[in-house]
Amino acid sequence: MKVEVQKKDQKTMPVDDDGNLSSSPTDYGSSGGGGSTAVLDVRRHRYPHCIVWTPIPFLTWLFPFIGHMGIAYSTGIIRDFAGPYYVSEDSMAFGWPTRYWVLDPLQAQGGISGWDRAVYEASEVYKTRMHNLVCDNCHSHCAYALNLMNYKSSSTWNMVWLAFGMLIHGRFVGFTGFLKTWLPFLVILSGIISLSVLRPL
Repeated sequence: MKVEVQKKDQKTMPVDDDGNLSSSPTDYGSSGGGGSTAVLDVRRHRYPHCIVWTPIPFLTWLFPFIGHMGIAYSTGIIRDFAGPYYVSEDSMAFGWPTRYWVLDPLQAQGGISGWDRAVYEASEVYKTRMHNLVCDNCHSHCAYALNLMNYKSSSTWNMVWLAFGMLIHGRFVGFTGFLKTWLPFLVILSGIISLSVLRPL
């Protein structure tokens, strides 16, 4: 699926599933989807129908494949399970994404509207849950949304599949995204190697 990247000063208009211009307010969050579409715009932190990922300080520095995950409406607004009983909107818990994985909303049951409805409903459910780093976390929130929309006719999405999916399909937002993800780990690794080599026999 081809995704356009918004150019400077480019304007986009919300449209419904039939391609008609729509100016009606959405029912999905304060700025969620409801059948509208947008273009991917890294500068404005808009990632329509994407899974997004950002490093967690200290944890990602030691294990660069572990990080914080969110899922975006078709408008590009990100929702992420940021802590106990709290799902943030348009403000990721550990900073803006460094990687993103573009999915196809037409693979969701109900198309674009089905995608947005599932993201909204999953967020409402996770507002009632205690955050657990191991068992019920930000990855679980995203997987729950994909299961609700029966993405790719599957209801077995889980945090492990999403973690591997991001490793395989995730794209860095740019060179700075790559550095934020890998530089701390490489610095620590270089320090360990240097100390090992310089250690007296």
